[in-house]
Amino acid sequence: MASIKDHDYWRDKLDTDTFRITREAGTEYPFSGALLHQKSPGQFSCACCDTPLFTHEHKFDSGCGWPSFYDAIDWQRIDFIDDLSHGMVRIEIRCKNCDAHLGHIFDDGPAPTGKRFCVNSLSMQFHPEAKP
Repeated sequence: MASIKDHDYWRDKLDTDTFRITREAGTEYPFSGALLHQKSPGQFSCACCDTPLFTHEHKFDSGCGWPSFYDAIDWQRIDFIDDLSHGMVRIEIRCKNCDAHLGHIFDDGPAPTGKRFCVNSLSMQFHPEAKP
């Protein structure tokens, strides 16, 4: 069950751009996100609640302008919601724990899933793997 907090709670916790993306289903400009070219070993977690969502092992360069992953750590940590906004038919992805908007999922990713999780950089935080 999601740990849903009201907008006032999140406004106090998040910067303006992260709030707009995660709480108001906004998006970053393509090719502008800080995590787009992040290739170091590590984990990508929800920017709001720090739930682990993706790993570097499933990240790939889709050329779309946003960080892309062909798989999630656990699909049960993500909600999939029909999104008919902007005259398109898409599937929105949200953090199941806190209801943060992450981005969208498409059916044009590589094997083995054929999926492309297209995720806003500001909806995630990156945790590098600890060095020995």
